[in-house]
Amino acid sequence: MTSSSAVDLGKDGPGAAPDHLGHVIFITAAAAMGGFLFGYDSSVINGAVNGIQGKFGISHALLAQVVAAALLGCAIGAATAGRLADRIGRIRVMRIASLLFVVSAIGSALPFAVWDLTLWRVIGGFGIGMASVIGPAYIAEVAPPAYRGRLGSFQQAAIVIGIAISQLVNYGILQMAHGQQRGHLGGLEAWQWMLGVMVVPAALYGLLSFAIPESPRFLISAGREADARKVLAEVEGGQADLDARITEIRTAMHREHRSTFKDLLGGRVGLLPIVWVGIGLSVFQQLVGINVIFYYSASLWQSVGIDPTSSFLYSFTTSIINVIGTVIAMVFVDRIGRKPLALIGSAGMAVSLGLCAWAFSYKTGSGTHIHMPGLQGAVALGAAHAFVLFFALSWGVVVWVLLGEMFPNKIRAAALGVAAAAQWIANWLITVSFPSLSDWNLSGAYVIYTFFALLSIPFVAFFVRETKGKALEEMG
Repeated sequence: MTSSSAVDLGKDGPGAAPDHLGHVIFITAAAAMGGFLFGYDSSVINGAVNGIQGKFGISHALLAQVVAAALLGCAIGAATAGRLADRIGRIRVMRIASLLFVVSAIGSALPFAVWDLTLWRVIGGFGIGMASVIGPAYIAEVAPPAYRGRLGSFQQAAIVIGIAISQLVNYGILQMAHGQQRGHLGGLEAWQWMLGVMVVPAALYGLLSFAIPESPRFLISAGREADARKVLAEVEGGQADLDARITEIRTAMHREHRSTFKDLLGGRVGLLPIVWVGIGLSVFQQLVGINVIFYYSASLWQSVGIDPTSSFLYSFTTSIINVIGTVIAMVFVDRIGRKPLALIGSAGMAVSLGLCAWAFSYKTGSGTHIHMPGLQGAVALGAAHAFVLFFALSWGVVVWVLLGEMFPNKIRAAALGVAAAAQWIANWLITVSFPSLSDWNLSGAYVIYTFFALLSIPFVAFFVRETKGKALEEMG
């Protein structure tokens, strides 16, 4: 079957897109549901922070710990998902992640105290971490090389759609609760509904995992070559030389062994250089401060004088900009390559963050009672949206695509796990530090993020290799 999406994916190839590509898109979209949950879960807390703080009477510092708790679970889930997937398969790991999401959503919606809310958030973090690793790895293994960049970008597209949907759901719940996060709906407070609604997409993720095939690479590693041949025929089309593809994958696997963290060690700097590059990509993606926008955006806009209802609207418009930028990246990631997009994004983010830093330097007051002149307030809003656009059309997509492609086969699972874990640790650092940084100097916080955006330019230029159009077996 064909689809408009399939045709779009094949525009720069010879002729129309192959018939099998519609099936590949469905498989990719189903696997990317983990990314949707990743984005939904990590952003939904944005709408609930004030309600949680009011319910349990906790400080800003403790609130930051609750928000960031999931990220510690993310690091553990990401670090273990790759090796677990090598043992039991990619699909089973998806099902485990789905179950963790369901348990976390129910527990987070019905907490007894701050400590168990934090625990449920950590459990959800395990699921996010697993999804953040298994999605790109699985998609990279089932996608035909000619389309792998754009299909790999489905993961980030799903993440940003999850963020946008979570903001829209939060807004709808808030409206039904008359603008009060602690307003009552059906016996629960509004913020509890916000956290609990995730049960629906979590269950859908688990159901979809039964409708997609296992990775051909895992099937071959498990001695199931007949099943692998069937999957390859589905994803690469009837014209593909299946014997040659199976031989290519088997030969590559015979040259490698099951990856462990020990395989990542080497050189004078502790880890192999390619592993450090992967860690660097992950860390820079977070140190520019992108998740400050999504974790604290409603509170941030309220702090610059925008009323709570409108602040949710601005949070949602930011999410829409995020989706638009991701679509732009999906169009160009296989046309102009990963490195050019990353460099364009770094430059745009540096300018946007610099403007935010300038605008916030004019604020007066403290805490949630700060004000800004009209011009600077407008610049802050515009620059924040521009920052999200440049991030989404570059680092938001490129990092996940590169992490799924750049590592040699023999270390891919372990290296991807380490890089993803580093990303979550950096995410945790930014998330937990922002409330204190903003209380100290909001403009100064954005100066720090600007510095990291600038530093990412030489990092990409000198250390990141282009992977556009290469088969996974060519990565050495």
